[in-house]
Amino acid sequence: MPWLRLIRWNNLLIIFLTQWLLWAFLILPENPAVLTGFNFFLLSLSTVLIAAAGYIINDYFDIKIDGINKPGKVVLDRVIPRKQAIIAHSLLNFIAIGLAGIVAFRAHHFEWLLLQATCTLLLWFYSTDFKRQYVAGNIVVALLTAFTVLALILYEPAMRQQIGQPAFGETSLDYLDVNPAYVLLVYAFFAFMLTWIREIVKDMEDVAGDAANNCRTMPIVIGLSGAIKFTRILGTITAGLLLYCGLMLLVSGNLLLGGYVILLVVTPLAMLLIYLSKKLRPAYFHKLSSRLKLIMLSGLGTILVYHFMEWYRAWTQF
Repeated sequence: MPWLRLIRWNNLLIIFLTQWLLWAFLILPENPAVLTGFNFFLLSLSTVLIAAAGYIINDYFDIKIDGINKPGKVVLDRVIPRKQAIIAHSLLNFIAIGLAGIVAFRAHHFEWLLLQATCTLLLWFYSTDFKRQYVAGNIVVALLTAFTVLALILYEPAMRQQIGQPAFGETSLDYLDVNPAYVLLVYAFFAFMLTWIREIVKDMEDVAGDAANNCRTMPIVIGLSGAIKFTRILGTITAGLLLYCGLMLLVSGNLLLGGYVILLVVTPLAMLLIYLSKKLRPAYFHKLSSRLKLIMLSGLGTILVYHFMEWYRAWTQF
């Protein structure tokens, strides 16, 4: 269906799944004051609708670029009229802010809506301006990805109150009694870093259309080789920090979770960085971009592994 392709339904599903997993396994056990089941659903739906509106407005302003980079996938003007798209964009944003407004109203904190308003503005200016600028567009998208996690902290006082408290509880590292607010911040940080890397790789894929439309993305300004070097630096920092986390988990006795991080998150990222410059064709960069998305999903899977360990430990002790 053209509309589902336009709003990237699979990416929207990932956004909802990410927020649900973090809410269900990190926030819900803390007896949330605001993000109960219904309020969480409203907030998450608001996030998904803002993202959908962002995809629409991005394609709206990128018709010429997409016509060069991916002519077979363009649906605006060919299947969906641009007027309908801009109406849908406005309607989705209006509904999204309204849903978040219900949560903010019930919590008596209307200032929380500044997050949704900021996201809608960033997505608009990203599509019209930032995307064509050096580095700025990549950082904006990375920030917006991190905001999907940080929104859970902003809208839940129980999480904000835990920031500044000890990172670990009294039961020792062996049981991973970790402050959930810090875990959310860690997920937000790695979401930011991996998204930044992926956005640069996507710019490498789209360099032909971007150059034809006077964009100043990193591969255009410093060349593909320069962009690859910068991506490797970001990737090395990210992989190094992830490796440190994995080793700390192994040392603390959490062999399953530590092994998962090293084998299924760090290793694929390291291999991707090694083979990054082997082929300089758009199809190759598209494949790398897809692999980075899988690495991000694999990273999200750590929360499932952790809670499997908790369940198994409780079952064996019982």
